[in-house]
Amino acid sequence: MSGTLNSLLHSRKFLLLLMDAVLSIVLYFVGKYGSASLLDDMKFLIGVLQPVWITIIYTVAKEDAAAWTSGVAPSKPVK
Repeated sequence: MSGTLNSLLHSRKFLLLLMDAVLSIVLYFVGKYGSASLLDDMKFLIGVLQPVWITIIYTVAKEDAAAWTSGVAPSKPVK
């Protein structure tokens, strides 16, 4: 179990997903407990950032798949 958790915590895709979720939650609550116009701005900001994070996660997954296809493990540095 600890090996699975360890590999999950070292996964670039998981860390990006976690960072996206934490950032979205923080921005939402900052906007919620701020003024009404700040809430609208924070919702807009979250909506703008979500596609960027999804694209980064997709790109990392595609790079990892290409590395596995070429026979190089993505976790090993390529020289």
